[in-house]
Amino acid sequence: MSEYQSRITEPNQVPDFRKDYKLDRLAEHFNVAQFVSFAPSAAEPRQQYARLANLPENSRFESLKAALEALFERSADGTVNVRSFSETETQSREFLYALKTVDEAAAAIRRIAAEGAHTIANETIDVSDGGVSGVAMGGLVEFRPDATPRGVERPGFASLPTAWATQLFKIVYGFDPGLEASDIARIEFSLHPRARGWRQTNTIFWEYSDIDHFDRSADVRWPNDFSRLIGDKAYGLLIGHVVGLPVPRTTVISRRVAPFTFGRVTGSAEQWIRTAPFVQVPGKYTTARGWQDPFRLMQSEDPEGVAIASVIAQQGIPADYSGAAIEASDGELIVEGARGTGEGFMQGSVGPQSLPAKVLDAVGVTHAELRRLLGSVRFEWVSDGVSIWVVQLHIGASQSLGSALVPGEATHWVDFDVADGLEALRQLVASLDQDTGIYMNGSVGRTSHIADVVRKAGVPTRLRGMGDHQKT
Repeated sequence: MSEYQSRITEPNQVPDFRKDYKLDRLAEHFNVAQFVSFAPSAAEPRQQYARLANLPENSRFESLKAALEALFERSADGTVNVRSFSETETQSREFLYALKTVDEAAAAIRRIAAEGAHTIANETIDVSDGGVSGVAMGGLVEFRPDATPRGVERPGFASLPTAWATQLFKIVYGFDPGLEASDIARIEFSLHPRARGWRQTNTIFWEYSDIDHFDRSADVRWPNDFSRLIGDKAYGLLIGHVVGLPVPRTTVISRRVAPFTFGRVTGSAEQWIRTAPFVQVPGKYTTARGWQDPFRLMQSEDPEGVAIASVIAQQGIPADYSGAAIEASDGELIVEGARGTGEGFMQGSVGPQSLPAKVLDAVGVTHAELRRLLGSVRFEWVSDGVSIWVVQLHIGASQSLGSALVPGEATHWVDFDVADGLEALRQLVASLDQDTGIYMNGSVGRTSHIADVVRKAGVPTRLRGMGDHQKT
């Protein structure tokens, strides 16, 4: 038995419903939200346990008011919560959130005590401070922002192996979350940019329970609520870095999280600036060579703050070839690209060019490693003549097959000239009636943003006169 198990599950005479006792035992090894608990009595509620920063464990206070004053003084947000429980109502009793004054909290505790229930008064922890909450157990971490740990019971949470999640949290938040005990237990936790709790660290532990057997594995996919927090493009690159692929040195400047940096030095002093929408919008927002004011860029392209989560500054790569790779619906790996940095190819103004065999082989090796770690993927790449760099990464296979960018039949078909560009294509897609498909005229890559736009829209689309596209 581990040290954690022996200390937290030791035999005792305290009834199982006593949540405050369990919280006090948890605090022996972990950082918990600061709290004071009370038992009902005929007179004043009786203090039971207390864990307050910079005070000895279970310090005794002369009165209910004195205990609450000490708690309010230490609450980062200046408010406290009051939750109640009893032997017959351990889960469903009253919960009061963000009480603002000592008198308000004291009155609530006295009222609840008169009803025969126990109470815990704890500092309010803001779950919308840019941090995350979740559950870690058996080598798996599930988490999301703007929610309590129970938020993982709803769709949209992120899921990663513990080692990957730990590395991601270190990069984004700058500290180790300390989730090692989850190898042998189920832990509910939350991470916060500002130190909280009775130990004044950045990880709050809410619950610890033993597990006998756990056979689930991480389901690594996005978009999810955390990728929306930092931006789809930023999250994909971060995952690529965490799993060990060459990702250029990247700094993420986010609306809600302090700037963070990851990736490898490329050998170039040049910077690229890229916008990272909440979810992927192929080719719509700025990607530019050279530095731009990231705050002005976000303001000009998304003044309402409803589309772009962050701007990323990325070291340039001395590019000899650039392009993209996708998996077709039949499993075929399609690798396309062009000489140089690849902007024209991805935007559709430059058609696919013949790629050297060594580049195709190297992209194939990168794809094989990503597929082994993540399953089906789509990614943009740059070759510097030595390495293949991953500059965008998305999960999942493409629906394309042969000349059908988007399979499906339509009653009516319209033509689109690739030379008209991405924005003209977006306008066409938005204007189409149901049961209408598109024929693409011109040389365009099946891995380009042109293809991504119709795939995301789900409009049946065919390539006219498709040339020879390379594959591995």
